Amino acid sequence: MTAALPPPAVKPMSAAAVRGFLEALAAANPNPRSELSYRDPFTLLVAVVLSAQTTDKAVNLATANLFAEAATPEAMARLGEAGIAQHIRTLGLWKAKARNVVALSRLLLERHGGKVPADRAALESLPGVGRKTANVVLNVAFGQPAMAVDTHVFRVANRTGLAPGRTPREVEDALVRRIPRHLLHDAHHWLILLGRYICKARRPECWHCPAVRFCGYPAKSEAP
Repeated sequence: MTAALPPPAVKPMSAAAVRGFLEALAAANPNPRSELSYRDPFTLLVAVVLSAQTTDKAVNLATANLFAEAATPEAMARLGEAGIAQHIRTLGLWKAKARNVVALSRLLLERHGGKVPADRAALESLPGVGRKTANVVLNVAFGQPAMAVDTHVFRVANRTGLAPGRTPREVEDALVRRIPRHLLHDAHHWLILLGRYICKARRPECWHCPAVRFCGYPAKSEAP
C-alpha cells in the first residue's frame, strides 16, 4: 500500500489543464489496455491478486501455465494451494497468494455461481481483494469508470498536479472528481502506463511525455 505523503507541493491543475493533459495522453495512446494477460473476468481477478508487489511481466509468465491448467473457479479450487504454488513460486508473497486464490475461487462458487461480481462490495469481500484490485476488475472487466490508484498513479497525480492527495484514497477521489467522466475509464490505463514508462520515480523522462506542457512539476528533466 502506498504510504501517506506530506501536503502536496504542486498546485492542482486547472480543469482546462486536466482535460488537456488527458487528451494529450489519449492522442498518443487512443486504445490503452491492461498489460496483464487474462481471458475473462475470473482470470483477470486472479492476475490482479497475483500482481501485488510484483510486475505485470512476472505475473504473465507465471499465469501462462497456471491458466492453461486452471482457468475457472472450479478448476482453481480443485488445483488447490499446492498446485497453484507450483506455478507462482517466482512471485512475491506466493504462499499467501496461493491461499487467497483458492479461497476466492471457492467463495465465487458458493456465493456467486462461479461468476465474478460486477459489484465493489462483493469483490472486496473476497480474500486478497482490496479497493485497488476491485477497481481494476470493475474498470477492465466490466468497463466501469473506476480508478485504481497504484504507486504509479499516486506518483503521477501528485507530481503533475493532476489530483494531489496524501493517501491513495484521497487521490482516487480527486481523480474521479476532476477527470471528465467520458475519459475516466481510459484514464486508469493512461496514468498507470505514464508512471510505469515515462513519469518514473527516480527521474521522470519529461522529454518523452506527450502531456508535458500541462504538467505542473517544477523540476522537469531534459533529454540526456
